[in-house]
Amino acid sequence: MTITSEEQLEALKAIGKVCAEARDKAAAALKPGITTAELDAIVRGVLDAHGARSAPEITYGFPGASCISVNEVIAHGIPGDRVIRDGDLVNIDVSAELNGVFADTGASFVVGEADPRLVALVRDGKRAMWAGIRAVKSGAALADIGDAIGVFAKKHRYTLVDNLASHGVGESLHDEPGEIPTWPDKSERRKMHDGLVFTIEPFLSLGGRHAIDAGLDDGFTLHVEPSAPTVQFEHTVVATRHGALVITA
Repeated sequence: MTITSEEQLEALKAIGKVCAEARDKAAAALKPGITTAELDAIVRGVLDAHGARSAPEITYGFPGASCISVNEVIAHGIPGDRVIRDGDLVNIDVSAELNGVFADTGASFVVGEADPRLVALVRDGKRAMWAGIRAVKSGAALADIGDAIGVFAKKHRYTLVDNLASHGVGESLHDEPGEIPTWPDKSERRKMHDGLVFTIEPFLSLGGRHAIDAGLDDGFTLHVEPSAPTVQFEHTVVATRHGALVITA
């Protein structure tokens, strides 16, 4: 999607606000003893209250309003009866549609008393996302995003999952310009143009490098190889000449 009018921008802001509210309300309820299905019900309640629809549900037939991923599951976790426990690493990924416009956001959290390495990983996952966001500017290279995130990851001795990319969003969940690497990629030659709408969503890890099918025959759940704690943070942004306009803050 490319924003060309104030009306389009306001529609994008509206669904961005809904996604952010759903993400934050689910996060506020995150505690030992709650199930992933209960977290998902909170997300669905927010979407329903605003007349929004779950993007993965309407686009891919995903069995839930949101993706709730725990520990070894790094993405596309299906909500169910899994009970959240003290020390768990949980990702809440919310994407939705309202009046024909889509937005996408996600964040990772560590629950209760946790390994200090996981606390640091969550903190730095957010910092990695913002490193990418700061590289956004109309006219700049899309590769600048992955390069900035790569510099951050290397400096702090993390790895990046190299097959789960950012993507265009707006007129659909996965929109033009398609996939956008959040790792250094010398083959990426495209540039950002004014009004371009897309996500920034690096997967920062303590050793994982490649997302793989979890082997659960559900068509969605992903693990990482080598197996390692991994976090994801995501915002929907618009490229402008002044930098990134963050839609899901």
